[in-house]
Amino acid sequence: MQYDSHQKFSPTTIFLHWLVGLIIIGMLASGVYMVEENAYWVFSWHKSFGFIVLFIALTRATWRLKNGWPTAAGNYSNLVHGVAKVIHWVLILSTLLMPISGLMTSVLGGHGLSVFGLEVFAQNFSVEDPEKTLPINYELSKVGGTVHHYLGYVLIGAVVLHVAGALKHHIVDKDGTLRRMLGKSI
Repeated sequence: MQYDSHQKFSPTTIFLHWLVGLIIIGMLASGVYMVEENAYWVFSWHKSFGFIVLFIALTRATWRLKNGWPTAAGNYSNLVHGVAKVIHWVLILSTLLMPISGLMTSVLGGHGLSVFGLEVFAQNFSVEDPEKTLPINYELSKVGGTVHHYLGYVLIGAVVLHVAGALKHHIVDKDGTLRRMLGKSI
């Protein structure tokens, strides 16, 4: 198995980065859309992809911890290194916590979870009124919903800063950072 070097990122790093990144951007867009437009038909897709991205993000986080953090392609101040490290940690942790908090909201709220039609967690229906969903743990469901809501904004900000940083590295610094993430050597 190939690991990252200063000159080039491994195919695994590149694949996991772009896969998680694109799915998360799609998830954030669909989340904002369904809330702003009351597009409830999007929820089942959003929950299905959210469940899947949890495992992909977990794989990516494990790979990153096992492989270590990449070395900077250029020479930067401790402040710049610190900001980059914080943004990377926010991205790693929030791509894990977003699907976990979404699961908490749905499952503990009694709504269950189906992944592309396959029931993973059953809905919790009332025995007296089978049309009514009963929360399993209302308080924890609400905590999950609050975390999911606000962490979504944090994640949007982190993605914007990450993309801006990548563009700065490529256009202003010309240091090869983006080239490595595109599979090129520097």
